[in-house]
Amino acid sequence: MAKSAIQKITLNQAENIPFDKLDLSQKNVRQIVNGVTIPELADDIGYRGLIESLNVRPKKDADGEETGRYEVPAGGRRFRALELLVRQKRMAKTQPVPCVVNRSGKTSMEDDSLAENVHRENLHPLDQYRAFKALSDQGRDAEEIAARYFVSANTVKQRLKLATVSPKLLELYEQDEIKLDQLQAFAVSDDHARQEQVWERISNNSHMQEPFYIRRLLTETTVRADDRRAVYVGAEAYEAAGGVILRDLFEQDSGGWFQDAALLEQLVFEKLKVDAEAVRADGWKWVEAAISFPYGHTSGMRRVYAEPAELSDEEIARYDAVKAEYDKLDAEYAEAEDADEEIENKLDQLGAELDAFSDRPQVYDPAQKAIAGAFVTLGANGQLQVEAGFVRPEDEPRAEADDDDEERDGEDLDTSHDDEDDDDAGAVVVNGRPLSQTSEAADEPEDEGIKPLPDRLVFDLTAQRTLALRNALASDVDIAFVTVLHALVLQVFYRFAKDSCLEISLTSNSFGQVQGLAETPWAKEIAERHEAWDRDMPDSKNLWEFLLGLDEASRKALFAHCASLSLNAVVEPWNKRPGALAHADALAATLGFDMVEAGWSPTVDNYLGRVTKARIVQAVREARGEDSAQLIDHMKKDLMAREAARLLEGSSWLPKPLRLDVDDAVAEGAEAVTDDMTDEAALDGEAAELPAFLADDADPSADEPGTIAGEDTDHLQAAE
Repeated sequence: MAKSAIQKITLNQAENIPFDKLDLSQKNVRQIVNGVTIPELADDIGYRGLIESLNVRPKKDADGEETGRYEVPAGGRRFRALELLVRQKRMAKTQPVPCVVNRSGKTSMEDDSLAENVHRENLHPLDQYRAFKALSDQGRDAEEIAARYFVSANTVKQRLKLATVSPKLLELYEQDEIKLDQLQAFAVSDDHARQEQVWERISNNSHMQEPFYIRRLLTETTVRADDRRAVYVGAEAYEAAGGVILRDLFEQDSGGWFQDAALLEQLVFEKLKVDAEAVRADGWKWVEAAISFPYGHTSGMRRVYAEPAELSDEEIARYDAVKAEYDKLDAEYAEAEDADEEIENKLDQLGAELDAFSDRPQVYDPAQKAIAGAFVTLGANGQLQVEAGFVRPEDEPRAEADDDDEERDGEDLDTSHDDEDDDDAGAVVVNGRPLSQTSEAADEPEDEGIKPLPDRLVFDLTAQRTLALRNALASDVDIAFVTVLHALVLQVFYRFAKDSCLEISLTSNSFGQVQGLAETPWAKEIAERHEAWDRDMPDSKNLWEFLLGLDEASRKALFAHCASLSLNAVVEPWNKRPGALAHADALAATLGFDMVEAGWSPTVDNYLGRVTKARIVQAVREARGEDSAQLIDHMKKDLMAREAARLLEGSSWLPKPLRLDVDDAVAEGAEAVTDDMTDEAALDGEAAELPAFLADDADPSADEPGTIAGEDTDHLQAAE
């Protein structure tokens, strides 16, 4: 039996129909305007002509005969654009329009309209990129392309940015092995070899293929544009020196990444030199400059402060006049029954002028600047910071012996020798007498003078006085408190003063070897509190009266500040102090102290980057559970540390040295840190690693972001 022939498909025929014979069908399924607007589409048709025909059906009369007019069920937006061109007189209403005429009657008009809109597929981004690149190669810029195809210029730039991606990765994207957001992440770098290296590293691990991971790996050797070094130098100066800034057109990048970190630090170094010289030119004896200084870098130095500039006679007279006028006007206004806007404005004007007198610039005494110096560094916002007024111990003025003797000259001498003083003017003075008189006195018979008391007798007498004074002091708690406070303040604020009779020693370790300590909130609070007290301190000789004049609350606050500076709860393998460390735990428990509440959280810099991989996994396991630990246990250490910091954020997890456990045995509490470090190999089979601040050969500044290599030992010098 012969097979029946397969019926061949007959396509709808195309015809050119005058535009005025076309009517828009109300059965078009597209009712909501979306995408390119009608005016923009009309402009495009006016530029290139109609490149897609209209889908039409003949209109029929009651007898089923064609009327010569046609309905447009599909292509309504094109019809509206042509209609707009006719209204604008840019196209004749009789202009033939290419149309596909459907006379089959197999489908309804709604069916055709829906099929035309649903069956279309948007252009693949890679195809769009290639098309935009072809136009770009023809000499058209992004703005022109964007205007022609009714997309944003940023969209065009994003597609063209894909040209920076390795062809190998583009091929993988075309094969759907890489997602678009991953491909966009790779576009942050122009280094094809590095892109392929990163993909090879993450391709077998789905947990590492997130776009933010890819960007992080591609920019790990760069410096973010919001880093203080980059802000200080500025993008313009960096690029003028030949630097390249990586930009991410697909995500907010806060200015991008400075690719050449070495060049950036060189520019920082050079600019700091210039700024340091400018500060020193203001009259300081020395200036030290660095990107950052360790905590406690001013230890052992006395600080002097600027004072408001003195008013001239003319300014004093003006101040008195303004103050008198203000007081008079204020008193009159207080008695007035109704408000007067003119008087209020005048009072505001006078008040502002009085405030200007109070807010006048503060200046340093030139004599103080001649022995003091300044530290120049960068703030977290990248702005230059100058800490001025520090006097080194070796620059402290030394009292001349002759000056002290001159003050005593004439007070201890017998008035009967007044006539002889003129002859001894300028002579060396010993014990209040010119050296010539002392020699003569030595030859005088004993009955003509009184010898000094023997040293041993003076010691015995003053020992008795000391015990009696101790006994009296013990009976007055308030004065004992002030006396101890006096001794502490002398050591904290005056460094080298020896004006206390109490043999109390206060030791305050600045822990300058710990990188980044000065940037912690606790260090900043202590520094601000110390500076506030330092500004109020009188001369050391007047300190006793100053302390007695303080109210009780102020004395207690000052005592607490001084006492706190001597606290030391640092664990040192070479200096075991089990009793002291146990006391620190007890003190913390009494204070209700907790490092999490104080603001500490584990980061790559302060913990995770300084321990082994087993320690990192253990921390995540303790804080987030085994599932989270398994997410990172296969990663390389640098990536593991960064991901662990993200997982531990907000977890309240603390490493053992920071935990409070007063129930532990004293010995166990003292040796907890060192025991953990020696057992490191048992955890992961790797060699034990001491944290950087415990390792003898550690170089905490070697890889620290935001520092110039070696800056802790070789600061920029602008000193004489």
